[in-house]
Amino acid sequence: MLQLFWGKEPWFRAKRFGYGAGLPFKWQGWVTLAVYLLAMVGLGLFADGHGAMPTIVTVGLMLTMTAIFLVIVRNHTEGGWKWRGDFGA
Repeated sequence: MLQLFWGKEPWFRAKRFGYGAGLPFKWQGWVTLAVYLLAMVGLGLFADGHGAMPTIVTVGLMLTMTAIFLVIVRNHTEGGWKWRGDFGA
């Protein structure tokens, strides 16, 4: 099952205009996006004023999770990340 996540096939569409990735079009992309969103919400709720984690630790974990997510999305975007669209030129 894990071999489905190790391949280099694209999971995310390239943006039509601008730089970066669009929405996922394969289930692996949707799972990646869902795990990232659940992790962000979970960290936010866990650190929500209960004194469970200091704010700096929460922010550090969120930045680390975001960096990992962006690397995964960049590696699995069809056509890679580059500027697209001339905006009428």
